[in-house]
Amino acid sequence: MPPSGTLIPADAPFSAAQEAWLAGFIAGIAAAGRRDAAAGDAPAATVDVLFGTQTGNAELLAGELVAGARARGLGATALALDAVTPERLAAMSHVLVVTSTYGEGEMPDNAGLFWEALQADTAPRLEGLRYSVLGLGDQGYDDFCQAAKLIDTRLEQLGATRLHDRVDCDVDFEEPAGVWTAAVLELIAAETGASGGEGRAEPGAEAPARTRSPWNKRNPYPSRLAVNRLLSAPGSAKEIRHFEFDLGDSGITYTAGDALAVVPVNDDALIGTLLEHLGASGDEEVDGRPLVEVLRTGREIRTPSKELIADLVERAPSSDLAAVVAHGDRSDLDSWLWGRDVLDLLRDAGSAAPGLAELLPLLRPLQARQYSISSSPLAHPDRIHLTVASVRYANALRRYEGVASTYLADRTAEGTAVGVHLQPNASFGVPADDDAPIVMIGPGTGIAPFRGFLHERAARGASGRNWLFFGDQHRATDFVYEDELTALRERGVLTELDLAFSRDQAEKIYVQTRMRERSRELYAWLEDGAYVYVCGDASRMAKDVEAALLGVIGEQRGRGEDDAAEYLADLRRAKRYVRDVY
Repeated sequence: MPPSGTLIPADAPFSAAQEAWLAGFIAGIAAAGRRDAAAGDAPAATVDVLFGTQTGNAELLAGELVAGARARGLGATALALDAVTPERLAAMSHVLVVTSTYGEGEMPDNAGLFWEALQADTAPRLEGLRYSVLGLGDQGYDDFCQAAKLIDTRLEQLGATRLHDRVDCDVDFEEPAGVWTAAVLELIAAETGASGGEGRAEPGAEAPARTRSPWNKRNPYPSRLAVNRLLSAPGSAKEIRHFEFDLGDSGITYTAGDALAVVPVNDDALIGTLLEHLGASGDEEVDGRPLVEVLRTGREIRTPSKELIADLVERAPSSDLAAVVAHGDRSDLDSWLWGRDVLDLLRDAGSAAPGLAELLPLLRPLQARQYSISSSPLAHPDRIHLTVASVRYANALRRYEGVASTYLADRTAEGTAVGVHLQPNASFGVPADDDAPIVMIGPGTGIAPFRGFLHERAARGASGRNWLFFGDQHRATDFVYEDELTALRERGVLTELDLAFSRDQAEKIYVQTRMRERSRELYAWLEDGAYVYVCGDASRMAKDVEAALLGVIGEQRGRGEDDAAEYLADLRRAKRYVRDVY
């Protein structure tokens, strides 16, 4: 008998064998029709957008690429680079890489494992892959967009075909990134025959990053500074302040772990000294604006640019700067430059220093400064809190002050409007699982996001345990938010609090010291699924903390350094070891 549901009439004059053959033929036609219909709905190709990010910009662009690809009828995924193995990469057809560069030409935190695997001798050939790379960076650094350059070159070495030249973006990345995005998506759509319409997300694809706010670096929100409060006590070697920004009717929504960019204003006293050195009044017109206003809000006059350094070396080959550069050691140059600003370098060059007209093109645009948010939107939906250390130092000749930190501390009264915009960081946030334990390591102002995390967990009624490692110089003067942390402990929100005040005893004690002291308990938390977060200084603290964490893992597992490194790599892949370092 024919299968149920076929179109053969019950009284058709066919033999049993003929009916069986005809039923199969009709079923085959139907199946082919279903395949054709499914093929009509399927995207022409899948674009895999891989991002490496430290502060969230690359992830934001990856989300926009996914949306743009789907609008052209393409399938699209967005994945952190560390989530992709070389074998998985080899199975992809069209890949777009968006990556920032961290530190001195290093891969961002969520791209290091990918890069290690990609440059290994065992990496597979990639002849079937078509790709393009977008780099995000800062031309003020020697290793501008180095991570993007390395990945671009290595993909080509492995046989992949570049469908569009790499584009390297400076700090104002929006326009060149937009041009590159449109170009690569049009190329892929053209060569795959995509005809527009909404494409589909592929299984396992991460959700696109949050959409852009109308408030950005070119259009900052004028937020009212509601609170400017000193946190450190008299006698402290540091000046740490608590700021609160009123979000008003901005529509800005944030997440614990995000950052806030503050648009600073240069100090009038420094501007006056610089003008005097240049023999200028400040009334001179520059692009339709008074020079003094250009220096106040438009140029970096603290940090010398690479272009200025090169120009001064050429103009004044007998200067101290030229001597250091001639030595050829980058670390020596960094040490010599530390603490010096544009005025110092002009004075060092003497009469050979450029005049006003030659100097202005060598000064980079004044950039917003980013600070980790220290509040939770569940506890403070209408305000964003920051925890900022005021930068102040002096030598025998001059006093120096940080651009943004002292702008907020000294030159912005409560009630004053300050230009701000949100810097989302989807990679650094409280886990969605309220039962998951978290370990937070943040000495000094590194406590900022973890104050937000604790308020977030409290507001959510999260049952997961919370462990904070915090430290600074002296408990009596530097234990910021002590009352809050004590209250959170009493409420049971803060399960464990380990403190390390380095100068309260003869032998200096740091957070990594406390981590090693509690090695067994810390490893037990990791085995229970804990997430580990680190915030603070990248050059020393973060490296020392990672070394301590590897030591804890190695000691407790007893399987050697390679095993400990792989254990930590697994935590990275699972996004259970993340850092917000600067």
